[in-house]
Order: sequence, then structure tokens, then C-alpha cells
Amino acid sequence: MGGFASVPADPSRRVQVISAGYSRTGTVSMSLALGKLLDGPALHGGTQLMEREDGYSKTWVKAFAAKTAGDRETTLKHLRNLTAGFVAVADGPPIHFIPELLELYPDAKVVLVRRDPQRWWASFMGPVNKGKPWWYGIIFLPIPGWRHLKSVTDELSRSALRLAGVTDAEMGDLLELHNNMVRSLVPRGQLLEMDISEGWEPLCKFLGVPVPDEPFPRANDAKALEEYAKKVIRKALGVWVGIISVAGVTIYSGVWLWRNK
Repeated sequence: MGGFASVPADPSRRVQVISAGYSRTGTVSMSLALGKLLDGPALHGGTQLMEREDGYSKTWVKAFAAKTAGDRETTLKHLRNLTAGFVAVADGPPIHFIPELLELYPDAKVVLVRRDPQRWWASFMGPVNKGKPWWYGIIFLPIPGWRHLKSVTDELSRSALRLAGVTDAEMGDLLELHNNMVRSLVPRGQLLEMDISEGWEPLCKFLGVPVPDEPFPRANDAKALEEYAKKVIRKALGVWVGIISVAGVTIYSGVWLWRNK
């Protein structure tokens, strides 16, 4: 995806910044920038889901289920475990838990990346409009993390609709509805709104840190996701070849033994 999946070495570190911009607003670039500025691991939700172990993805599903059920304590418990040791969070699933994250980390600063709604909608809907073959859900079954991706993305979609309270016909307004929700939750002094094109300056000023002597990270979320998906598909096909080969040998051996007993 362009970010880095990791298991934080120091679970006592706390989230200092919540990058609350919706997916496709430069979330990978922002997570890389925050990791650099805060000198620690930044949780980019998409990257973590696709590269971490099964248990991590399952816990996100449990967090969604607890939130849907109105079980605040269980939701906070899962979020605390999922974010322990990270200095920042970005992208989904974290952006669907803004109120809970603010409860867990009340001193965290919040960054909201703005983007033109029409260009965002075209980018956001691009992968959806391409569609996915029927075998996608099957081929990823042997791959930890990815086997739960459909469950998590389904929860993301349902959460977005619940959050925005809109119909399918109004989904094009989702970005601004999300941004307004963030604005309503975060005290003015804790919130920075910026365009990703502004680079380091507003972000560093907001966090009170020096401007790095290097370019601001630039990552194409959609292209990175597509390339990563191709890599995982190749890996999954290799695993299936192994499974089928072992099954074939086992069946052949069983038949041979039965015929020659």
C-alpha cells in the first residue's frame, strides 16, 4: 500500500495524532509523514489489514460488531489493543471510530485532509466500478489477513452509511458529511485542516516540530493497492497449487494403496 505494516515494539506509546481524512485523501502519504515527524510507527489501516496476522484483522471485525451492538466498553477494549504502541492512525478502519479514539486519546491532535469532493468521489469509486471476480473471496482463503478482508470492508461500508445517514443516491456527499462530523467532534485547537499539496509546513507548525529536510511523502493509494493485490494474488495462487498438489498426491496414494492391499 505504500505504508508499513508493523507490530509496535513499545506498546506503552500512545496515539498522538489521528489522521481523520477519509480514504483516498492521501492517507498513505499522511501516515508516512506522521511516522517520520513523531519518530514511531503510524497505523495505516489498509496496510495493516492486508499485511498483519489473522488475529489483528479479526479484532477489527470484533470492534465493529461491538460498536454496532452499542457495547462501548468492548469497543474501547478492542481499539486500545489495536492501537497500542502506535503514534498515529490513518485511513479505515480507524476513521470509523473517531469518537472512541478521542475518548481513548483525549489529548491527540487531529488532522483532516481536504480534497475536491468530485475528484475524491471518482477516485473512491474507481476500484468499486471495476468490480471483482467471483473467485476473489475464495482465492484469498489461505492468506492470513486477506481472508478476512471482505468482512472488514463490508463493515466499513455499513459503518459509512450509518455514520453519514445517507441513501445510496446521496453517497457522493459522503466526504463532506464525514468532514463535518469530524469538525463537530474535535475542539478547534486540536484540529488542523489542510491540503496534502501544502506539504510539511502546516503539519509541522501544528505539531510543533521542525520541518524535515526532505520532500513530503507522495504515495498513490490506488496504484499501490492494485500492485499489492496482484502480488497477493500470485502468492495465493502458489498456495493453492501447493494445496491441490498435496491433495492430489494424497488421493492418488490412497487409491493405489486401496487397489494393492
